[in-house]
Amino acid sequence: MLEKAFKGSKRYYGWMTALLAVIGIGFGFYMWQLRFGLGITGMSRDVTWGFYIAQFTFLVGVAASAVMLVLPYYLHHYKAFGRITILGEFLAVASVTMCILFIFVDLGQPMRVLNVLLYPTPNSVLFWDMIVLNGYLLLNIVIGWKILEAERNAVAPPAWIKPLIYISIPWAVSIHTVTAFLYCGLPGRGFWLTAILAPRFLSSAFASGPSLLILLCLIVRKLTKFDPGKEQIQSLAKIVAYAISINVFFFLCEVFVVFYSKIPEHMDHFKYLFVGLHGHGALVPWMWTSLGLMVISIVLLVIPSTRQNESILAVACATVFAGTWIDKGLGMISGGFVPSPLHHVNEYIPTMPEIMITLGVWATGFFILTVLFKIAITVKEEVAGVAS
Repeated sequence: MLEKAFKGSKRYYGWMTALLAVIGIGFGFYMWQLRFGLGITGMSRDVTWGFYIAQFTFLVGVAASAVMLVLPYYLHHYKAFGRITILGEFLAVASVTMCILFIFVDLGQPMRVLNVLLYPTPNSVLFWDMIVLNGYLLLNIVIGWKILEAERNAVAPPAWIKPLIYISIPWAVSIHTVTAFLYCGLPGRGFWLTAILAPRFLSSAFASGPSLLILLCLIVRKLTKFDPGKEQIQSLAKIVAYAISINVFFFLCEVFVVFYSKIPEHMDHFKYLFVGLHGHGALVPWMWTSLGLMVISIVLLVIPSTRQNESILAVACATVFAGTWIDKGLGMISGGFVPSPLHHVNEYIPTMPEIMITLGVWATGFFILTVLFKIAITVKEEVAGVAS
């Protein structure tokens, strides 16, 4: 089926060429980083996880969101999702690939990746994060490819796929839970020291991932002959509405606990993010924008008339994706490091090389996603053509 990715329109080849150009630019900046070191980034002694790990954290959630299709379809027999489940699984493949690449570039030296394999440390959460990420990637590749192959050949999927599907459901939850444990297991970081961090991660994941998938489905409908289905899109929209509402509720619970308890080392992180601290407030406009976008999206998604209007739905999904990206891709990491445990404010701002390398990784993910979607949609169009 891979040969289907090499056939397409001029627009398809133009898009792939543009992505390759961005990948090439990002790779050039990465070679600079490889030669010079992580000194070209905005990270410092006080902020040791930056833009790369922030993208990793956000994309783990996008990858985990595939379970919101797999679970209803396979466990609750919601057959409508059968039409787009493969798209969710392939989105997970692309997202996990980007996660791994962001860890790769954050390590500075590629050979450090081998340390996790050559010197395994089961008492480290990082070790288990490596296990669940790579395992989830393998599960989605095998499941997605075999089910698509069975659909193409008009035969039932092999029996051994069913256990893998059932395993993938709790595995999806585990990848973001383990990622949250990386942060809330650090007692010196008051911003992350909360038992509700994993639920917050999951709620934002189940909002951002399906919202991106809705946008992709709308694009697929416009550019191809394959229609993901209105019922499927509306069902996903309801999931996004509930998830983003719960995400904002969890955030407000944290705000109440932090400011009602009046623990200075906890309050200072929220003050830095939303009002500034000691004259520093680089993220203040970003965080208020994030909160505003999420509130707007809740209004648009909860009201049935606006949710069912697909033009407004597209706007709502874009605001969900942007709002959660700012929250986890900017605020969650920097907010945990600033101020430091000694209450020093050393702000972190991504540098141009960091941003270009990040764009290169995102372009790599979209390149993989485009190839996988092209294969899946072509097969579905062929199957539909035979059936008609």
